[in-house]
Amino acid sequence: MRFTLQTTFWVIHSHLQSPSIIPPSGVKPTKHMTQDLHAQRQAIASGQISLADALNQARLASLSKACTHVYISHPAQLLAEAAQAAIHLQASAGPLAGLPISVKDLFDVAGERTQAGSIVLTEAAPALIDCPAVARLRRAGGLIAGRTNMSEFAFSGVGINPHYGTPVNPADSLLARVPGGSSSGAAVSVATGAAAVGLGSDTGGSIRIPAALCGLVGFKSTARLVPTAGALPLSTSLDTVSAITRSVRDAVTVHEVLADRPVTLAGKPVSASRFAVPRGLMQDGLDATVASAFEHSLRVLRAAGAEIVEIDLDEINELTGINATGGLSAAESYAWHRQLIAQRQSDYDPRVALRILKGASMSAADYIALVAARQQWTVRMNQRMSGFDAMLSPTVPIVAPAIADLIDDDAAFFRVNGLLLRNPAVVNMLDGCAISLPCYTPDQAQNQLPVGLMLWHSALHDDSVLDAALQVEAALNLAHKK
Repeated sequence: MRFTLQTTFWVIHSHLQSPSIIPPSGVKPTKHMTQDLHAQRQAIASGQISLADALNQARLASLSKACTHVYISHPAQLLAEAAQAAIHLQASAGPLAGLPISVKDLFDVAGERTQAGSIVLTEAAPALIDCPAVARLRRAGGLIAGRTNMSEFAFSGVGINPHYGTPVNPADSLLARVPGGSSSGAAVSVATGAAAVGLGSDTGGSIRIPAALCGLVGFKSTARLVPTAGALPLSTSLDTVSAITRSVRDAVTVHEVLADRPVTLAGKPVSASRFAVPRGLMQDGLDATVASAFEHSLRVLRAAGAEIVEIDLDEINELTGINATGGLSAAESYAWHRQLIAQRQSDYDPRVALRILKGASMSAADYIALVAARQQWTVRMNQRMSGFDAMLSPTVPIVAPAIADLIDDDAAFFRVNGLLLRNPAVVNMLDGCAISLPCYTPDQAQNQLPVGLMLWHSALHDDSVLDAALQVEAALNLAHKK
């Protein structure tokens, strides 16, 4: 594989230049841009494409109309890395093989300012060091392609940002739809081929929601497995550092990097798996596309030999009462923002400020009672899930709505935000792990908007959930091709 210092510097430097610049190699975007990480590595190793050209294609994607509002910045630090990149990437060292990784504007990158999609932190001091997640991605061979847009302070499942614009969901070429949030730019960067992996966070579904709406894979690990240091907090009790990818096998690889641990895959076939499908709330209000895709997925898995048991998981209904005083995100975000929001509330997204300020009325007793109630609820939930390989639910109950329907309508925005957060937030309260992967309607229409299938379980079941997801993904893909 030919990779020169000159080419490396040009590829990285060009991220900061005009899109009218013609690549010196004449590279045009190809199918490699939207292959998963593993397929890109194989293509590079076999000589089908050079690493330089793969990076070049990602550059072109990042400058395309489809990536408007996706990147807040392209770090100048990449220029300083260019000299070492030629040597480091020549051997494709590490599982990320020198491919571009986008970083949500929530994480510290050395020399860069962490703004969390806000304008109130534009004068913050640049980070002195990479946060652990970014450092681990670099060590695995990833190149940091840029900082991605997000819902301000990660406090929305919709993905609208009034300061930096809203990335448009690439799944619909005719209508501008929301990408999902809060890791909106992360999802669109991966969906368009501008990045092989999108680093993000998940507090109530911020990885899985945009993955579901954009037709990608989003894995939320058990929170404690990946350090949250160097990430601006929303809820210290719920925040999880995770990533968006194009396949489950990529999710496994990236989780191994972020958690700095090997994943043990048993290779348990679908025919030997036992899944639970909770009735009730997590299936309420499904739109026709989601309902059809979910039911079709269950039929495919049953046909493949899986045991699927419908259960009444009434404990989920208790969450409204448990969170009645405001919830962990409100309390813990207010603790972080209270001085800043008191001084500069007018510079906040009003919808985000409203949610943060709900924490102002919570007492210490309210918070202590909430933490205790969560712990007791989690114990009972774990008992109910025992004996199953995973729970199966729709990731979100609707397909991506139009941006225009929500941008100026607060009532519509909060209704959709609640719907998008409803199912994935259960897993965060559980301190569990979950993955969203694409599923399809029975007719597998080419113009179908993406739907996500969520596999989830309690804490530290990450390996078994990933193992099951690999098998489920294969079964669904096989049925999709028939």
